[in-house]
Amino acid sequence: MKKYEQFGELLIDYRTFMQISQADFAAQLQVDPRTIQRWERNDTLIKPNKEPEIAEVTLFPYQVIRNLNSPDPIPTYYDLHLRKYALTEIGVEMPDADWFRDQLDKKTDRLMQIDFEKDFDYLIKYMGMHRNLNKNIKNVIQEGIKMVPEMNHILHDDSGYYAAHSIILPITNEAYLKLRSNQLKDVDLELSDITNYKLQKTPIFLAFDVTADCNENFYHIINPCIHFLQSLPNQNYIYCGIPYRHDNYELTEKAGLKIIWEDKIKNIERKGHFSRRFIEGNFTQFLNTPDH
Repeated sequence: MKKYEQFGELLIDYRTFMQISQADFAAQLQVDPRTIQRWERNDTLIKPNKEPEIAEVTLFPYQVIRNLNSPDPIPTYYDLHLRKYALTEIGVEMPDADWFRDQLDKKTDRLMQIDFEKDFDYLIKYMGMHRNLNKNIKNVIQEGIKMVPEMNHILHDDSGYYAAHSIILPITNEAYLKLRSNQLKDVDLELSDITNYKLQKTPIFLAFDVTADCNENFYHIINPCIHFLQSLPNQNYIYCGIPYRHDNYELTEKAGLKIIWEDKIKNIERKGHFSRRFIEGNFTQFLNTPDH
């Protein structure tokens, strides 16, 4: 994560990351290119009524905008790839897995199940920042949400802006084996790959996209998924995924997920600097350690 002292520096890095010019960025925001120049030089602040549009176009967490777009900016750490922020150096790294387990009883009223019609356009835009989605993925995700709504959520911040989401799909054994052997990309799933987990001898859940804008919100978005898995009559389930996040590998490994394969080639498609990995496992042993 990089520590930002002013908003202009973040805007410059954002344009570099997205490979767009000041003119193109100005067109997206429907402002004059000279306005972008003034913002980037920190000559002027962004008007409050323009902040929601900035958040929508850039996918910056609204808290980051509020922190930096101020006469007295609050220094904030931010990772453009993860779209994750932290207010202190301590908050940059993901907490230990034991911390997540010890907080399982804590809840929030900012969490809600995904409303497909209301939320999907935003989710597709967010996921499209990291990977190329095929034209069928909308129907695949919609069917998966119907099958297991308990694991698919949106989380908002205190101001009502997007903060996190979880998209977890129940998949067939055939699709799982293809993903596990790196013969199928998760973005290429078809409707026939989604199934009713209740009919499976071994339920299989694919973490298609689970992300949050800070550590606290990552906890809140993963919490109901863990509770759901704990409630399954059949604890012989498989939880798997090909995560684009690189900050939670140690956490997931300690929680019971192991790396099955790893692509050593730089993942250009997702604009990242890390390897694609397929992880799988089961949280039962980790959650049932003594005193938990």
